[in-house]
Amino acid sequence: MIDWSCASDDDFRLALRNWLAQHYPIQWRLSATRPFHRLRGQQKISWLQTLQEAGWRAPAWPREHGGLGLSFSKQRIYHEELERQQVARVIDFGEQMLGPILMAFGTPQQQQSLLPRILRCEDIWCQGYSEPNAGSDLASLRTAAISDGTDFVVNGQKIWTTYAHDATHVFALVRTGRFERKQQGISFLLIDLRSAGVRVRPIMNIAGDEEYCEVFFTDVRVPQANLVGRIHEGWAIAKALLGHERLWVGSPAMSRRALALAQQVVAVSGLKSDVTVMDRLAELAADLHDYEALYEGVCREAEQHSQPGAHIVMLKILATELQQRICELVTEIAQEHAGVLGESLIGGLAVDIHWQMMMSRPISIFGGANEVQRDILAKAVLQLPAGG
Repeated sequence: MIDWSCASDDDFRLALRNWLAQHYPIQWRLSATRPFHRLRGQQKISWLQTLQEAGWRAPAWPREHGGLGLSFSKQRIYHEELERQQVARVIDFGEQMLGPILMAFGTPQQQQSLLPRILRCEDIWCQGYSEPNAGSDLASLRTAAISDGTDFVVNGQKIWTTYAHDATHVFALVRTGRFERKQQGISFLLIDLRSAGVRVRPIMNIAGDEEYCEVFFTDVRVPQANLVGRIHEGWAIAKALLGHERLWVGSPAMSRRALALAQQVVAVSGLKSDVTVMDRLAELAADLHDYEALYEGVCREAEQHSQPGAHIVMLKILATELQQRICELVTEIAQEHAGVLGESLIGGLAVDIHWQMMMSRPISIFGGANEVQRDILAKAVLQLPAGG
């Protein structure tokens, strides 16, 4: 694997751009009429294995753990080139979330065993955090892991578990004890979803996709060797998951593609002479420009301080709500076409407006509801008192 730390940023960008142009399948590319497509299932595994075999996997992982070990500036170039080549987003909890946690809190045995399996896609991970009545108030979780010899016995339920039906394993927050503060007594546990007593039930979202799942645990035996970090201290680990990945998810690329679709729909609908429509389109374009400037500033801060500051919370709020407002405008313009399930022809443009509108609705909820993110922003950035 090439050590790209010795190459200039320009040489790195050109090499990655050329490789992606040659190896990323054309049929999987995003477009203005399909801006939110994700790779999942076998497509996702095939693409990640292709990256791994060619030495382009895990840009943020250190080289000693099998990654590219890129500087922040090269990580940014990496994601910019994926966007330039219209590479569909991949949700890879193993690389993006669990891997960094194992490097920071895992035992040497866990690192040696699990990290290579993540890179080779031998284990596909999902995130088991939210529960009924413990979503935004995650510390109220009740899934229990009781020590029994060399095992934990796990009972409980997780919900809104993204792509659990495509996964082989879940990293979960479980209740191992009760203390004065509800954040205490939570532990971080690795669970094989093929274990006896595990049941995964897909949930269909409002767009008609089975994207989320419920996961039920009934007397599931999990080796205590699967505990990451110290017992009862999983809350600190969960908080440590935030970092550069939230920065990349907050990229303006999704809103740019949504706005490009809006502009196309306006054009084919003959509405370029409609002052009201053009004013709203211009307002959204100006908001996107402002957001791009904010994103640039947060990236500079992260590059200088190695980790993004609390201002990163603003990215999630603004990016998701801007994308929703763009999709709402497209839905209004499309009129009856927005109620059609599947692709519809609008002035010769084939697009599924309904699916994209429905996919935009939950983005302000998952990954931390925007209302909760505003609370975090108020306390960490504005220094407002709790409950103020």
